[in-house]
Amino acid sequence: MQVWTGLTDVPAGFGPSVVTIGNFDGVHRGHVSVLERMCADARAVGAAAVAVTFTPHPQQVHRPDTAPPLLTGDEDRLELLAATGLDAVLLLPYSLEFARQSPEEFVRRYLVDALGARAVVVGRDVRFGWQNAGDLTTMVQLGAQHGFAVEVIGDVTPDVDHGDLADPHRRRWSSSWVRELLEHGDVVQAAHVLGRAHRVRGTVVHGDARGRELGFPTANLGQDARGMVPADGVYAGWLRRVRHADGTVPSAEAAEGLPVAISIGTNPTFDGTQRRVEAYVLDRTDLDLYGEEVVINLVDRLRPTLRFDSVADLLVQMHADVAQVRVVLGAQGGAGRG
Repeated sequence: MQVWTGLTDVPAGFGPSVVTIGNFDGVHRGHVSVLERMCADARAVGAAAVAVTFTPHPQQVHRPDTAPPLLTGDEDRLELLAATGLDAVLLLPYSLEFARQSPEEFVRRYLVDALGARAVVVGRDVRFGWQNAGDLTTMVQLGAQHGFAVEVIGDVTPDVDHGDLADPHRRRWSSSWVRELLEHGDVVQAAHVLGRAHRVRGTVVHGDARGRELGFPTANLGQDARGMVPADGVYAGWLRRVRHADGTVPSAEAAEGLPVAISIGTNPTFDGTQRRVEAYVLDRTDLDLYGEEVVINLVDRLRPTLRFDSVADLLVQMHADVAQVRVVLGAQGGAGRG
């Protein structure tokens, strides 16, 4: 999949294409369903399938104080979008200046002139252009003017008859639903909506070395980790190494998922104040992960964060947690490593 970060990256004369527009945070099952269908339709007519998306998320620009946490950073979002079969993603820098374009300017400049759109796939609630002045009616009018068809997609909802997650409100697959689940630490149900384990990506930094002193050395993610961090607690999951400290990519063997017990919280037993994500790689005390970029996939929450009366009590619980991680990941059979 090609990734373009501006108009100058798009090859001259590109097209014809089938284009969709969205934020695609989390690239959940609803996104995947629409994108895979769009890719198949594009190939059937000899067109390229292209997604137009933005960085940062528009809400972080317009409402930075109230914008929700992002489920995925750009690296993971692009990796997940590539897996749907898209030919290209146009990842546009979003700013207040960018937002001042009129609906007609945006469509003409990006969809028509740059991408040669022959069809544009949107939801009924599509909004675009300065102050969200453009809507579905606007897009259809612009399509008639510039020679592209507009395909309207409905909400994609769980199919309970085929084992999908039941929801009393029959709500659609959505990023907000995933956030609600993660706020409660429910990574199992979040994985069902996402179609994969939720992941957090970051660089391993030095911590207090307390885990090593206790016999459980941990990889601590820096505060700039990408991907929404779920509720405090202890989790079972997998750690994947994606980039060494020197910038090189690990070998396929080194990049295999490693089983981890993950602690999220402030370490209340030691009166900690900073919220951290720490991962202990089971049975490995030989790993030097400092400075490496890693992805942690969260499979299941074992328990909430607790404050213990003594280090001895904490150690007893840590051994029990590791034993439970083995059971959870062993029963899972390795799914969720990627």
